[in-house]
Parts: sequence; structure tokens; C-alpha cells
Amino acid sequence: MLTEKDTMQTSDFLPLHGTDFIEIYVGNAKQAAHFYKTAFGFQSLAYAGPETGIKDRVSYVLIQNKMRLMLTTPLHSNSAIAEHHKKHGDGVKVLALMVEDAYDAYEQTTKRGGVSKLEPKTLSDANGEVRMSGIKTYGEVEHWFIERKNYKGVFMPGFVKWESTYNPEPTGLLYVDHCVGNVDWNQMNPWVAFYENVMGFKNILSFDDNDISTEYSALMSKVMSNGNGYVKFPINEPAEGKKKSQVEEYLEFYEGEGVQHIAIATHDIVSTVKQLMARGVEFLKVPNSYYDDLLDRVGTIEEDIEPLKELGILFWKRKL
Repeated sequence: MLTEKDTMQTSDFLPLHGTDFIEIYVGNAKQAAHFYKTAFGFQSLAYAGPETGIKDRVSYVLIQNKMRLMLTTPLHSNSAIAEHHKKHGDGVKVLALMVEDAYDAYEQTTKRGGVSKLEPKTLSDANGEVRMSGIKTYGEVEHWFIERKNYKGVFMPGFVKWESTYNPEPTGLLYVDHCVGNVDWNQMNPWVAFYENVMGFKNILSFDDNDISTEYSALMSKVMSNGNGYVKFPINEPAEGKKKSQVEEYLEFYEGEGVQHIAIATHDIVSTVKQLMARGVEFLKVPNSYYDDLLDRVGTIEEDIEPLKELGILFWKRKL
């Protein structure tokens, strides 16, 4: 007789354990790494480049708690990385996901319609092996499946430990909560279907232009989540308004679909935001009127509203 756990394992053809790393193509990886350390409190983790046998790029890997960022810069102007940066500027290229079996993840997703971007391969060194594979998603973004259960090194083969005497204190960032993708007109539902059919995600929350709009701008969004909720990808598309929506502006300036923002969890958002502000991070300004009727809109909350108002922190209570 199958237990509930057995049934869940059988039905979840792509079990995910969270975000392994996010790779961002940038103009100058060393300078960008310094910024993320200084402003956000990330720590040095690993490095790859000519010194480690990589000839076409340099990559600096940063870590804070369970979140890893890989910042990559091309070394030659005629590379695909350089073309990507020329078109988009700094932007997310890879959303890498933790899996038990990278080869099976590839098979499960490609046989359901996923387009291959990284055929299964194994990287190995004295510290063990990392298996990986990858598929295409919206724009030029890719999902990589990373299996590292048999690896004891600092990050993965091809990388060395990045030693640094400059290590600012962390700011309380914990892990990737979700990553939002902006897609073109009438493309939200096709990509929702992609996550449902190819990756086995569910649509756990939807917003239309009546939920997210101003007098001039609007958008629609659907939140996709894997079975255990460790990986969430909201998908946004523009909606009609008197002026261009924020999604349209993104598509215009980024010159295509891509990751709009990375949301990072923290146990104490007030403390984290104060630390980030003190380090020079700029935040959006929120009108004081937002807080005037906050309790009428969301009901009773335990938090003191004044610190939220002072720091411009938005509040949203999910209805269960």
C-alpha cells in the first residue's frame, strides 16, 4: 500500500531542493563582486578564470547563508557572453536548481517539451563530481539542474577557493525566495503552461490588471511553484494602461524577456533594510498615504507600522 509520501514522490517527476546558484552576466565581475560584498554583505566563495584553465570568461562566486551568486564577465568581444551583455547589459543568465539527479531532470523535462541548452555532463576533480544539465526558458534565461551530492569542494570543478581579506558583515539575507520573469504581450499563459507541463509546477496565485494597477500602469502575474514550495517563479506580462507599464518598460530597456528581480528572504526585514541603507543601497520611495489605511486593507498585523513607514517597507497578507 502506497503511503502519502510515496504518492508525492511518484507524482513529482522533478523534485527540487531549492536554488543552487544564480549566474549574472556583468560588465566587470570583479567590480560587481566588490559591490555585492560591500552593499549586501555577501562573502567571497570561489573563482574561475584563466588561472584555473577557463579561457573565455572570469567568474566570481559569492555566498550569504544559502544564497550563491555567480558573476561572470567575458574575456573576448566575440563571445556569446559579450553579445548577451551588449544587448541586455547586466542580467540574469542562469537560474540553477538543486536536484538529486541532474541526468534524470534533463530527461524528464526534455521529453515533456523542454528545449535543451546544456546536455548532461559530469565535472570532476579531487573533491568529487558535480553533474549538471539545462533547458531553455523565457528570453535567454536558462534553468540548470545541479547535482552536487558527491562533491566536497568549495563550489564545483574548475573553481578554486576565493580568498579575500575584505569580508564585510552579512546583512541577514538567507536564500532566494522567488525570481520574477517579465515576458511579452500574451506570453504569460504559454510560459505558465511550460512550467506546468515541462517542470510540474502549479499556479498558486494569480493577479490581473485589477489587482496590480495604477491610473496609468498595469500588469498581470501568475506565481508558479514546485511541489514543496522551495522554488517559485512569478511570471509577469503587460496589461493595458494609459501609459507604458513597468513590464513594457523593462522589455524595452532590457531588449527582451528576462528576470525582472530576485527576491531574497530575511528573518528581520527592518534590520536588513536599515543595514542596506547604511551601506548606500537605494530603495524605492513609498508615499506616506500607503500606510494611512494599511490596517483597513490588510487587517490586524503584529508589526509596528512606524518602522515600515520610515523605511518604505510594503506589507501584504496572503489570504489562506
